[in-house]
Amino acid sequence: MNVTGGFISDECREIVQSASGSEDPMQIPISSKSPRSTQVHGKGSPVNHDRQSHSPIDGRPKKGGCGGKGTWGGLLDTDSSYALDPNDPNYDSSEEYGHPNARKSAPDFDAFKKKATIIVEEYFATDDVDSATNELKELAMPSYNYYFVKKLVSMAMDRHDHEKEMAAVLLSALYADVIDAPQVYRGFSKLVESADDLIVDIPDTVDILALFIARAVVDDILPPAFLKKQIALLPNDSKGVEVLERAEKGYLAAPMHAEIIERRWRVSKKTVEDVKARINNLLIEYVTSGDKKEAYRCIKDLKVPFFHHEIVKKALVMAMERRQAEDRLLDLLKEAAEEGLINSSQITKGFDRMIDTIEDLSLDIPNAQRILKSLISKATSDGWLCASSLRSFSLEPRKKLLEDNFTRTFKLKSQSIVQEYFLTGDISEVFSCIEAENKTSSGELNAIFVKRLITLAMDRKNREKEMASVLLSSLCFPADDVVNGFVMLIESADDTALDNPVVVEDLAMFLARAVVDEVLAPQHLEEVGSQFLGTDSIGGKVLQMAKSLLKARLSGERILRCWGGGGSSRPGWAVEDVKHKIGKLLEEYESGGDIREAYRCIKELGMPFFHHEVVKKAMVMVMEKKNERLWGLLAHCFGSGLITMNQMTKGFSRVEESLDDLALDVPDARKQFLAYVEKAKTTGWLDSSFHYGNSINGKDNGACQ
Repeated sequence: MNVTGGFISDECREIVQSASGSEDPMQIPISSKSPRSTQVHGKGSPVNHDRQSHSPIDGRPKKGGCGGKGTWGGLLDTDSSYALDPNDPNYDSSEEYGHPNARKSAPDFDAFKKKATIIVEEYFATDDVDSATNELKELAMPSYNYYFVKKLVSMAMDRHDHEKEMAAVLLSALYADVIDAPQVYRGFSKLVESADDLIVDIPDTVDILALFIARAVVDDILPPAFLKKQIALLPNDSKGVEVLERAEKGYLAAPMHAEIIERRWRVSKKTVEDVKARINNLLIEYVTSGDKKEAYRCIKDLKVPFFHHEIVKKALVMAMERRQAEDRLLDLLKEAAEEGLINSSQITKGFDRMIDTIEDLSLDIPNAQRILKSLISKATSDGWLCASSLRSFSLEPRKKLLEDNFTRTFKLKSQSIVQEYFLTGDISEVFSCIEAENKTSSGELNAIFVKRLITLAMDRKNREKEMASVLLSSLCFPADDVVNGFVMLIESADDTALDNPVVVEDLAMFLARAVVDEVLAPQHLEEVGSQFLGTDSIGGKVLQMAKSLLKARLSGERILRCWGGGGSSRPGWAVEDVKHKIGKLLEEYESGGDIREAYRCIKELGMPFFHHEVVKKAMVMVMEKKNERLWGLLAHCFGSGLITMNQMTKGFSRVEESLDDLALDVPDARKQFLAYVEKAKTTGWLDSSFHYGNSINGKDNGACQ
């Protein structure tokens, strides 16, 4: 094509028309910078790491943007979304890798995929754009960069808004200087094509991926024509079409769409400590100036109505420390309560927190108890506090102080135990540590450990969340203790939400997983929900979401896979599938199978926290058929350490719970069970404290429902 002469051959005219959809090739805007000229135009231009959006409000083109918004003339250079046809005589499978010599360099592509994943993980951990840019440059495999685009976005889709914003910023920073336009285009094409697969693990795939595509268009790293071109290439019933339509109609067609899209994932990095500092400052300023309007404005600006109990607590502490400011501070709280700025539940919670910490305050403030009682009396008489809703005021401070100190020590040790477990994965070590620290098997301390375990897991990656669920199932705490642990978690969810915006979703998933793992029975959900009235409360939302997760199709399998697969190296097992496999392997062994083969099958399930099912099914079969061959299998598994005492205890407890039903088919089931319990104690399978009738009497003794 002779550009200077303006002559276009018929062949070129056809190619240009098919690429642009334009009848007149002269109407096609000429790219200001094709990918081939990237180095020339970009020379000396540093990668932009100012973390600002590259979407120019004035319409000026972004580097490599081919002329600015709406002008994307370089479509011939950026469109790599063509479909490969294996039946084409010119088909070359090497194009699947995006490299001319891909057959020879397939191992290089595999290495690139692994390194790309590591770069993305490290970037999400460090938030260092420069480091991620340099590491991707050092790979020196530009023809595979489309995979980095796909991996970055797909990993961000399954994380919080903070990581989604980080991914969008990194893409914008890498564009043109490190990843050229065709590679970005191809990466998003791959994402759209895989939408049907992504939605299996990420239910919100359509909305999230649509927003990523809209953000890429706004940031001028993806041409607007991408949407229509991709829709034409996809089946009408694919999720990819829904993604593209949502991006176009739901985001890009909206008024002020650029500003809305850019702000969508901008999360405030407000931490609990930041909010506490601001509360302290506004109270000090109010005590000095007495300006209520300014104080109220500052409280509203905090935008944390669920954390207003901290204002109450801080104000009361300040009133106790600065006696001359008492009236002014109580007046502030009174008017805030009357105006509805601080609701009654937050007022009560603030006073309750003061009652809980009064013993510690007594060390610094003489007569702290007496002063607090006086403050409660004044607030009650003024009508903005209901004293009957407060916790009881201890009259035995010395005893309560000792109890509090012991509980505080256990909390610290629990944190160390959980952190060590996340590093080593040693469940038996956790058992030993808990037994040493909670010698009396206190239900209160068990609940505290459950709360600490899940709280620490929620602040970590999916690996730790999966480990927490596996440990919770293995511990065999009484169901009531686990319920109390979840109640405590939900009570503190308002505070947790400051650091973890998806605390409701995380708690719902942990609760649903506990039901799937049979740590809790479905009726325990109602017990948790009864502690929190109203569907708008945190507890109500958690309960409602947990129930929805459990009612969904294939819920057992999905929930087991939510953090990486139910403790197994496999993608995930449905509970019913595992039960079926256990039943089959026990039947095969009972009918003359090899003990080593049965042992191998149990081990390959990869679900040590579910071995109580093996114990239960084996014991039922032993009592039904009066054949002790399976007893020998249990003895072998226990002796080799495959089935632990905790799993034995849990299995026997579950058999005890089903005796009423079992007795319909096996009249002497109770008599047999009692004999086997004594035999199990003699062989060391069960602790001597295990007695027939424990769970019926309400002690539960670690039995998981």
